[in-house]
Amino acid sequence: MTFLNTLLATSAKRQQRISEGKAVWRAQMGHANREYEQNGTSWDEPIPYPASRMKPLPHAAHEGRVNPKGIPCLYVANNKETAMAEVRPWVGGLVSLAQLRIARDITLIDFTIGHDREFEIFLEEPSPAEREQSVWAQIGRAFSEPVISDAVSANYVPTQVIAEFIKKKGFDGVAYKSKLGPGYNIALFDLAAAEVIDCRLHPVKSVSFQFGEAQDAYTVKRKLKKEA
Repeated sequence: MTFLNTLLATSAKRQQRISEGKAVWRAQMGHANREYEQNGTSWDEPIPYPASRMKPLPHAAHEGRVNPKGIPCLYVANNKETAMAEVRPWVGGLVSLAQLRIARDITLIDFTIGHDREFEIFLEEPSPAEREQSVWAQIGRAFSEPVISDAVSANYVPTQVIAEFIKKKGFDGVAYKSKLGPGYNIALFDLAAAEVIDCRLHPVKSVSFQFGEAQDAYTVKRKLKKEA
């Protein structure tokens, strides 16, 4: 609890206020269908998901960085590209993209500040300011780590604990950088804090990947053939 209280005490410069009416975005991979008929022939055409589908179900929420399983949280992004990248689309797929409007003034804890700082190793005891910046940067990186469907639930516990503490202190959500898109994500504790105003369907035309290289590697030695 001392750690969490210290985090709150050092959050003054990281509290972000978003005014009512601000546009945010949320994407879902997939689409609904509408049946058409002409001259006795019927067929289905893809259409965007309905507004109700563009928000999580109140009692069937998947586990995430901010919310435990069964407790819904509204994940949105500050731009279209980030919202669509977060659903990990594939080429040829269709993405339903909703524009939402912030329904009231909200206050977030912003974990995007200092997120791009390099990972630091201190050989000597850091100053209070250095320690504070380093801790906030590491928490920001933890929130930004992409969620995978088969991850162990315990991996989410640290950020969920922090988010729950922030929620109990009266804040409306958290903001954190996206590792999949160019912008940042916002997790809103209250599903009614943003309302869907329109939804459109986007075909995925291309997907780009960048790969690093891990340090661990091995080489398979081939056995030389003996001469006859």
